Amino acid sequence: MSRTEKDKMSNFPDKKQQKNMTDSAGPTKRRDSSLPAALLVCAFLFVWQAAAMKMSAAYILPSPVRVVVRLWELRGPLFGAHLPATMQVVAIGLVISIFLGLGLAILMDFSPVARQALYPLIIASQTIPTTALAPLFVLWFGYSIWSRVLVTVLFTFFPVVVTVYDGFRSIPTEMKELMDTYGATPAQVFLKLKIPAVLPYFFSALKMAVPLSVIGAAIGEWLGAQSGLGYFSRRMMTQLDGAGVFAPILLLSIAAELLVVVVGLLEKHFLYWRSTD
Repeated sequence: MSRTEKDKMSNFPDKKQQKNMTDSAGPTKRRDSSLPAALLVCAFLFVWQAAAMKMSAAYILPSPVRVVVRLWELRGPLFGAHLPATMQVVAIGLVISIFLGLGLAILMDFSPVARQALYPLIIASQTIPTTALAPLFVLWFGYSIWSRVLVTVLFTFFPVVVTVYDGFRSIPTEMKELMDTYGATPAQVFLKLKIPAVLPYFFSALKMAVPLSVIGAAIGEWLGAQSGLGYFSRRMMTQLDGAGVFAPILLLSIAAELLVVVVGLLEKHFLYWRSTD
């Protein structure tokens, strides 16, 4: 190799330098990507504050400052009793929805007959207003946690089963035929091909299911419960406390955002080969 070629090769960064360059560019890129969202949130809060000041009716539209102050004033019951009650419903409902959604998606993938029988029913389950079913759940299960869990499951399982099933269908037929050619068993095809291919769809489903589980839990508590953030918000509404109504809603939003962040971190851990853009 000539000296000129060696000089050209020396200009290329090695693997360690490439990693350092990527790590140094990562935080800057993340800051740039989060700037539009931060600006939009600031603009929304500014408009909200201006509208609340102009309306001057805190029981109808409290200002965001007043909501935060009220959240701090109610921190005892909200964080001590109602937030744990809501998160318990969210956790149970989300776990049931994940297992139910994965089970139905796998069953429909393995059995065309099951797909023809179940898929229309799964779609039909979303055409019935959940708010109409919630009073029936309260009638059947009383004010126990299971009436709220059922509402949460109805909200949450649908994106899991549909998205994961679409992930199974997106696997190229040629890849399945190639593994069959090499003598792979159905279990090996499922473990070595289908699960890795479906994982991105699964995490996308989780990102949709997590906020829906929080919404479902809140609606279940609003329609029939004795504890939880949805119940607390309804109680504040009967007292014409506008800021008290918004305070648990703000807490629900923050909880949902944090849960989505956790799902995103898990996705980066398990799908480390994907781009982080």
